[in-house]
Amino acid sequence: MTVIVAGFLPIMAIVSMFPAVPAMIQHFSADPNAGWKVPAMVSAPGLTIALVALFIGMLVDRFGRRKLLLVSTLFYGVFGAIPFLLESLDAIYASRLLLGLSEAAILTTLNTLIADYWDDRGRRNWLTLQGLIGPGLSSLMIFFAGTLTAWRWNGIFLLYLVAFPIFLAMLRYMYEPRAEQPAAAAGESATAGNTPWRVFATIGGVTLFSSILYYVFIINGGLVWQELGVSDPGKIGRITALPSLCVLLGALIYWVLGRTGVSSRGQLSAFLAVLGIGLALIGLAGDWRMMVFGTAVQQTGAGMGVVTLIYWAQGQLPYAHRGRGMGLWTACFFFGQFVSPLIVSAVRGQLGTMQGAFLAAGITGVIGAVAVLFLVGRSRPGTMTQAAA
Repeated sequence: MTVIVAGFLPIMAIVSMFPAVPAMIQHFSADPNAGWKVPAMVSAPGLTIALVALFIGMLVDRFGRRKLLLVSTLFYGVFGAIPFLLESLDAIYASRLLLGLSEAAILTTLNTLIADYWDDRGRRNWLTLQGLIGPGLSSLMIFFAGTLTAWRWNGIFLLYLVAFPIFLAMLRYMYEPRAEQPAAAAGESATAGNTPWRVFATIGGVTLFSSILYYVFIINGGLVWQELGVSDPGKIGRITALPSLCVLLGALIYWVLGRTGVSSRGQLSAFLAVLGIGLALIGLAGDWRMMVFGTAVQQTGAGMGVVTLIYWAQGQLPYAHRGRGMGLWTACFFFGQFVSPLIVSAVRGQLGTMQGAFLAAGITGVIGAVAVLFLVGRSRPGTMTQAAA
């Protein structure tokens, strides 16, 4: 459970900030650039994660998991809460960049430890729990974020103090796993000493592709509602509240597919197909009812997304290269967050509407689902056995 709660820390850094954006823009109204600086400050950690996660992965493989996780969690609490004492927007932005460094280390080490601690079945179960508990924690954090922001414009940053009790739980319950013995996995001994470049390239390419599609709706969904004639944010929130719960359905589908023996490659293909179909339905929507249906399908795919990608990537990596592999995964996923709106904007410029861009993204996702079945190799059996002894 410590792993699950700690895994929410990087998500909290984005989710918890959105209720505070208007208050912060108003507080820094004397700065003519506050309108874009404050949103950029919110997403700044993602840029750092994309830049440094791969290097963090190298440190994980070289120096171990637990110590890096403990140090990064402590600094997460420090860098996350320090803006409560700052009055400079530029200084807050700098602290958010440093927060991203801690997030990169937490994400990379935790995803590596999930693969170290548990076997194939255990990984699937714990990743499913993360997918189910995450939305509930997000709602809880948004509630507290709104309350703290109403009290003080920068009260939101006190939420990051939660990292300190989580650090104590890590100190008590989390341990450094023993390295898997080369003889324990027949297919792994030949690759433990050699960098698996082909595996890294596949993980990076598939993760980047999936991340770009994953963020299409998250970043641009509101613009589609405007094209359909719905511009009131409150109304959009009420209409999309129910289909957004399909994220939980997606996490359950991921678990069921694993229980029924579907390979990680098959699960990856299913995720891309469901996500792609949802995006295409949104692109074809002519009224709010079709939009809600398309959103429900898209959110189901989104609920399958992160857990499926992590599970699939973990299955490709031997112990000796697991840190670098998960660091690469983290870097590519967050780089996809950065480039997704740029690509969607370019496609929208060519096709004329945001719905056209969604339809193109959906078709691309379905094509990607088919390509995965033919082009992405199966998990090597040796990497999916032998959890931490």
